[in-house]
Amino acid sequence: MNLRRLKYFVKIVDVGSLTQAADVLHIAQPALSQQLVTLEAELQQQLIIRTKRGVTPTEAGKVLYGHAQLILRQCEQAQSDVNATGFALSGQVSVGLAPGTAASALSLPLLRRVRERHPGILLYLNENFGTTLSELIMNGRMDMAVLYGGREVHGLSFVPLMREQLYLVSADPELHARDDISLAEVADLDLLLPRTYNTMRRLVDEAFLKLGLSARVIAEVESSTTLAAAVSEHFGSTILPESAARALVAVHDAHLCRITQPDIEAPLALCLSGHLPLSVPAQAVKAILLELIADMRGNLVSAQS
Repeated sequence: MNLRRLKYFVKIVDVGSLTQAADVLHIAQPALSQQLVTLEAELQQQLIIRTKRGVTPTEAGKVLYGHAQLILRQCEQAQSDVNATGFALSGQVSVGLAPGTAASALSLPLLRRVRERHPGILLYLNENFGTTLSELIMNGRMDMAVLYGGREVHGLSFVPLMREQLYLVSADPELHARDDISLAEVADLDLLLPRTYNTMRRLVDEAFLKLGLSARVIAEVESSTTLAAAVSEHFGSTILPESAARALVAVHDAHLCRITQPDIEAPLALCLSGHLPLSVPAQAVKAILLELIADMRGNLVSAQS
């Protein structure tokens, strides 16, 4: 095997067509087909199945595809690290930020600080669900992600960042003068929560279960824009980590109450690959992320005082 053939193979699988892959790679289709035949001969396995609709990988092809992505990514990192020696940092760095969490509040500060310190770094931000982000990191397609949770998973490592209290966010005037509310009282409210696979939802459901209660969920909403609008229009209340709750009430007609009896805490963590080292540019972005998290912790302490 060589890197060029692996690159060709990955592109064929991504595009799903030998003809289109040849166009993208700017080589003749017969030459691309020959490279694939050579790769299959080296591995003594059929890697691609040709159909009328295009090509699909065999089981052996799927295994090679996963390994090839990691190999090519490591080679790109090696090139970037070598090029960075003695020069300003440059290269691509991908960061995942779970939506509806403290992580999403980091996006603009992260863009600004990386641009100020390392203008040669091209930052890619992906706001997606925590499970999706962790899968991308495990597959070597993303460098790091800030998300809630942090349960040990094979192939991933988690750096604890902070723990946040969960707050009820509501526009109900009867709650306006209150600083806290018991979870039993929350059970009587119409709630807008994310779906059950979301870490925040799991924390809330587990807390209710311990009291022998359940949340009265009237809609499952995972769009922060829709959620904020629905809360401010008195459609229902929601439960958010403190940073996200304070960000919502700062710009919408709503207020927050800390949930007590019991207190519910959400652990924020930095998710990294357990086997792929970070490139030099990615290490620089990681350091900036940790700085921003430290600033956020300080701001939350000040807000509580």
